[in-house]
Formats: sequence, structure tokens, C-alpha cells
Amino acid sequence: MNEEEPNFNENSKNEQLEAFRSSDNEDKPMTTNQGLKMSEDEFSLKAGERGPTIMDDFHFREKMTHFDNERIPERVVHARGFAAHGEFEVYESMKPYTKAKFLQDPNVKTPVFVRFSTVVGFRGSKDTARDVRGFATKFYTEEGNYDLVANNFPVFFMQDAIKFPDLVHAIKPEPDNEIPQATAAHDTFWDWVSQNQETAHMIMWLMSDRAIPRSFRMMEGFGVNTFRFVNEEGKAHFVKFHWKPVLGVHSLAWEEAEIVGGADPDFNRRDLWDNLNLGNNAEFELGVQIIEEKDEFKFDFDILDATKLWPEEDVPVRIIGKMTLNRNVDNFFAETEQVAFHPANIVPGIDFSNDPLLQGRLFSYLDTQILRFGSPNHHEVPINRPVCPFFNNQRDGFMRQTVNKGNVAHHRNALANSSPYTVSEEEGGFAHYQEKVDGHKIRARSDSFKDHFSQAKLFWNSMSAPEKQHIIDAFRFEVGKVKSKDVRQRIVDMFSNVDVDMTAAFAKTIGSTPPSSGGSNVKKHSPALSQANTTKSAMTRKVAIIVAEGYDGQKVEAMIDALSAAGAEPRIISDVLGPITGNNDSQVEAKHTFQTDASVAFDAVYVDGGQTADAWFDRGASKFMKQAFEHFKPIAASNEGLNWLKNLNLPDSLGVVEANNDTDFVQPFIDAIAAHRFWERKMV
Repeated sequence: MNEEEPNFNENSKNEQLEAFRSSDNEDKPMTTNQGLKMSEDEFSLKAGERGPTIMDDFHFREKMTHFDNERIPERVVHARGFAAHGEFEVYESMKPYTKAKFLQDPNVKTPVFVRFSTVVGFRGSKDTARDVRGFATKFYTEEGNYDLVANNFPVFFMQDAIKFPDLVHAIKPEPDNEIPQATAAHDTFWDWVSQNQETAHMIMWLMSDRAIPRSFRMMEGFGVNTFRFVNEEGKAHFVKFHWKPVLGVHSLAWEEAEIVGGADPDFNRRDLWDNLNLGNNAEFELGVQIIEEKDEFKFDFDILDATKLWPEEDVPVRIIGKMTLNRNVDNFFAETEQVAFHPANIVPGIDFSNDPLLQGRLFSYLDTQILRFGSPNHHEVPINRPVCPFFNNQRDGFMRQTVNKGNVAHHRNALANSSPYTVSEEEGGFAHYQEKVDGHKIRARSDSFKDHFSQAKLFWNSMSAPEKQHIIDAFRFEVGKVKSKDVRQRIVDMFSNVDVDMTAAFAKTIGSTPPSSGGSNVKKHSPALSQANTTKSAMTRKVAIIVAEGYDGQKVEAMIDALSAAGAEPRIISDVLGPITGNNDSQVEAKHTFQTDASVAFDAVYVDGGQTADAWFDRGASKFMKQAFEHFKPIAASNEGLNWLKNLNLPDSLGVVEANNDTDFVQPFIDAIAAHRFWERKMV
């Protein structure tokens, strides 16, 4: 294969990684890292059976020294992450807008690696905290690595990156006692918010259901910053990037997220791992919003302001491709923990705008990766290596793996015919977009950045009634945790600029004076922002089927078959693990019990019962059903299950499907599962 022109395809990265994968240890003799076979690995070398360990024990020293150095510093933010491999394919050539090669040919699939993450918590925190989620994608293109470093919110806390250290200091655990972990519900964060009113829009998203996603597979990704597409003629367009999940955008209920965080802190990462192992690929369509340069100033917001989104009704999202995640990592540390993203990793055809938040990110990411790895050579780690060849005069340093031959390591040389040589833009060399820049050096920002509340009100206007109530409840919890009365009152005063009724609703419960006037006059709304309008599907939903000995074999078998056909995942739960026999001698195997799993681990519940079920109804089934109901989940019941619904006072409620008089209850239940939640359900 020609080194200059490798055979590029969707398997290129996997094939490259194969060279770095260690052989399987199974049936292999143990050796040191130098290849020396060892006869003992349980006892250190001692001076006598009860004597001290002696310095001759090189095996102990090697083993312990490596163990002592197995960790690298965790990320300052986005420390807790989970990742997967996949591929990306463009639907149609984007040649009119960009010369980026991976966006040209629908027949070419580009390898990708995606890391999802929470932002605030340390590596050992829980998946289900109320938080922003990172959504970082590394495209291994034939022109080099392109990193689309995104979040699951389209906006950010600030307009200028110089404030980022202050945000992180404020939202992280407070420095005197390092409490609380993985939450914004404390004084320093809300004090910072109250002093930085540009955060208003981002806080609305953070208080919404978007902050507690059901699954990484069911959340949107947004590039947040404004970038540029540049085509072969040198013409540029402003662009924003979107990842749209094929399964739709869905969230956990707040109380459910709190329970899940204790019962299974790995809930989101386990969901991705298990589904990829089952062959349930995670799919996201790539969308772009494109604005011509001549239209930069035609909107009622500044398109370079990262606290603003471009409403989809004003700037439509054009779907241009699809990403499919289809393979788990082989080793968490080597891949997920060592992957290094940087928004400055771009390819010809993609360039930057003057977005002041983006400008700061272009410095910060590389700086922090060098600290984490202790070296500028982190690009040589296998997961970070581009699949195309790379040649330059950079040399040496910690972790250097390339063995550079020859005596020349400087540019413009005669000894090596000026190799490696630069190439023209026409030959694929990167050239920055030639934007004319003229201005005085000044620490200021444009007046067009000063409106902090109009889009926060747009977001509020766009929410359904249940979503609005969830935002109010989130403010009640988060700001209610703040000890300072002054900070709580400043938050009330600040958000009265968004909506008076919303602010009054949470002010009453946090001991603050409700606003009597104020609020934004914005009437506009964006249906695209509400999860009520998202895609609905039963695909990959986990459904608990509660049975006991003597269950209705015909009904349960029909339900299992229908759920499987709809792409859902039926799971049998009972009082004990093992085979359960139905009244028609059919058998199912219970792999879950009420002691090992709660209803929060499932998306829906079907209860049939059985001849012995009433004996253990109060030992687990009653709590399981009631909890599922309180978390707005679909419930179906037949036989003994109908009596249990009645005993719990749950029938005749939204999303509760009953099997009466042999009517078809299977399809209505599947439709209810696709609906995800019944937020308007009245509690009993």
C-alpha cells in the first residue's frame, strides 16, 4: 500500500488499532515487561520465610512501580465519560459549501470515536446527575483528524472564554470542604450565576429535562460555537452542527434519576455498553445550520454569541449524514480515558469564526491535554493517531513512539531537499480563511451580545406544561439548597426578567420575595426545543414482565413476541431467579428479582402474575408497580395484575393498559412504550 495514499474506509481505524492490541493472555506464560518468564507471582523475595523483602526482587519492583503509575490526571471537566467506535456517512455531497473531503462522497464511510460525558462530577460520580453532557466526536478522515467537540445543549454559560475558570471554580465542589459532588445545587455556583446574567439561557436548559437524559443514545448533540464552511472557491458560510438521535430525545424523571444514581451509578454507560453488545447500534443524524456571510447581521441575536441558539424555524437544520456507533472499546483506559479532543483539530473546508468562546477553547484544550499526558506527544497514543500518515519536524519528549531516522529536523533544509515539504492549498494544504480584520485592541464586547433574556424566554415559551413544571421544580430544588438568602433573592430577581409567573412559582418555596413585575415581552416559541415533539419509538426499550408460577402462558408469550418484534427488550422479573412455568407448560427464565432490580432500571412494566403471585405481591411487586407509575411509565396488566392495579388504585390512568374481555392490549401497550412518559398523569 502506498504510504502517501492509504486505502481509506470505515475500517481504517480498527485496522490501525489492531497493530497496537496486545495478544490475548489466555494460555500464555507470565513474563515481565522485558519478556522474562516468571515462576512465582504471589510471594515477594524475602530473607527467609519471615524476613524482610530484599532489593533483589526486580519483579516486585516492576509490578508495584507500574501499579503506582497506572493513573493519569483526570480531566478538569468532563472527567466521567464513556465512549464507543462507529462510522459516519454523508447523505449527499456538501461541495457547494465545504471542501472537507469526508463530506463529499456518500459511498465513503469515515471511522469515528465518540465520548459522552458529564461535566461537573469527578470520575467516580454518577451518570444521572443534573448536568450538561459532553458529546465529543473524533472523525478519522483521510485528511487528518477532525474533532467536533459538542454538548447536549446548544448554548453555553458565557460569551467569552476568559470567564471559564470562574465558572468551573464556582460549579465544582466548594474549596473549603469539597462538598457537594456532581451538582450545581450550592452557594458558589448560584452566586456566580447571579453575578453573570448572560447565563440565563443556559440555566433554563440546565433546569430542564434535557439535563437528565434517559440514555446517551437519546440525547441531542450541538457544536455550540459558530464555525465556518469553506468551499474550493474560497467562499465561506457560517455553520452550526447538530447531532439528532434517531430514537428521539428522552429524559429521566428527576426522582427516578436520583434513585438510579444510587442503585446503578453507571446507568447511562451500562445502557450504551449493553445495547452495542446486543447489536442495537446507536444512530445520530448530522444536521447543519448554514448562514451566508452577507446575512451575519440580519437576526435579532448575534450569531457569534454562544449563549444564543439559531432557532430552527429561522435557520432550518439540514440533515446531511448519519453516524452509527456499533462497537464498544476493548480497553477503557487505553481508549476512553486516553482519547484527547481539541476543537482546533480541523480539516480543509472547516474553519473558525470570531466567536469569543470558541477562540478561548482553541487554546485551552491543547494546554490541558499536555498537562494530563505530561507530554505534547499524546497524538501518538493509538486512539488519537490519525489514520493518514503524518510527517513533521517535531521531535522527542515524553511518550515519543516514532523513531525518526536521519540527521535533519528543521524546515527549509538542503540536506533533505526541504523534506517534509509544504503543499499548496490546491494540493490539499490547509490555509486559513482570509477574513479581513480591522479594529483597536480593546477589552470589550459588542452591544449585540447584551440581550441575556429574550432567548431564555423563547425557551420557556417553547416548553410543554409538564416541562415547565419540571423547570420550576428544578429551581425549587437547586436554589433551595443555597444557604445564602441574598443569593436566593438575587436569583429570583434575575429570572423575573425571563418570566414572572415562573419565578414567582419557585420564589414562594425558597423563602424569597416573589417578583411583582418584569418578565420578557418575547412571544416567540420554537417547537423544535420541546421534547414533547421528539421522535417516539419502542426500539430498545427495556420492559419488565412480572410473572410467577402458573402465569398466563398465552398472554405472556404473545407479549414477549410483540415486544421483540417492535425492537423492545422484554426482561422477566419474579420473586426468585430461574425458570418459571406457565399454565400451558411454557417456560420463561427470570433473570431479575425485586431484590436485584427496581423499576427505575426499566422503561415500562407488564404484570401478569400467576397462581403463586399474591403470596409475594407485598414483598416487591407492589412497590415496583407503584414506583413505575410515579415515574410516569407505561404499565400493562392482565389476570392477577388487574387486581393489583385495583389494589394500588392505579387503573384508569394515562399510560395504564388493561387486558379485559380478551381485547387486544398488546399493541396499545407498545404504543404507550413508544410515548416514553405520561407526564400529565395524575398521582394517586
